[in-house]
Amino acid sequence: MNMPQKKRELPPNVALLINPCSANNKWLRSRKLRNFLHKKFPGKIYDQATDKASMIDLAKKLSLENDLLVAFGGDGTLADIMQGIFDAGRQNDVTLGIVPFGSGNALRKSLQIPKQIKKALKILIKGEPKTIDLIDVGGRIANFVSIGATGKIVHKKSHSKIPGLIGHLLAARILFTNPRDEMEIELIDGHDDTGRRFDRKTLKLKLFDCIINKTNHFGYSWMISPKAKIDDGYLDVTLFDNHAYSYLLNFPLIYTGLYQKVLKHYKVKRILVRSQNLQVEYNGEMLETRDEVELRVLPQALKVLGPRKLTKKR
Repeated sequence: MNMPQKKRELPPNVALLINPCSANNKWLRSRKLRNFLHKKFPGKIYDQATDKASMIDLAKKLSLENDLLVAFGGDGTLADIMQGIFDAGRQNDVTLGIVPFGSGNALRKSLQIPKQIKKALKILIKGEPKTIDLIDVGGRIANFVSIGATGKIVHKKSHSKIPGLIGHLLAARILFTNPRDEMEIELIDGHDDTGRRFDRKTLKLKLFDCIINKTNHFGYSWMISPKAKIDDGYLDVTLFDNHAYSYLLNFPLIYTGLYQKVLKHYKVKRILVRSQNLQVEYNGEMLETRDEVELRVLPQALKVLGPRKLTKKR
């Protein structure tokens, strides 16, 4: 005899953190969406945080009071909420839910969380927690990091008033003249594509871009790191040592991840990058310019709600 299944519900201690400025102020412009969520989650919606510092502080406060934090926003909002959870020391106790609500949603894509808001909300009840790795980049929490050309684009866009994809495309004009930077890359505790292990390896290269990822994607569904795995305990490092004209010529292959197969690639536990005035981008946000940056993997760092059955990659 089949027993009736108990209806699954959200835990009582849940908070929805919404970045009202995401997706060109979509939250403020959509009264229908606001009414729907306030009716569905009465008293659990927090949409007061309008900048990075206030979002981190809010997430820190709410992670001390709740078991589930739900992030409504893009990659930057997600990084701020994860930072707040870690600042509160609650990364082992709080589960993170994700509802895509910004221009970039790399972690959502890698976890196969639906892009549609109502479908993503169903994951909060019907999904299951998956423990994922994260990146510590100079004391900040991230899913993906770039040092070089992509960082320069994000830096330029941060000074622009044009939002979203158009702003990124306009900022990307610097790629036409961007020189390769001389970088010293110190790789610690890892292996190369052949599986050859090393304790420490130092490379001195001229690089167009250095990509360190846990997710496969950047924003806008860009398959930047096809070999990255979100829970393998390693940072995924791809070194773009090509020139600007080659990068632009091959961009369709880079966007789909095919070009990365011919580039230098490593899996490591830690990496140090040294050069002058490094411009570092993490989750679409800028780190302070510096001459050295250290990144390390945070294995099994946080529980994130995803679909009950993830499609296996071939």
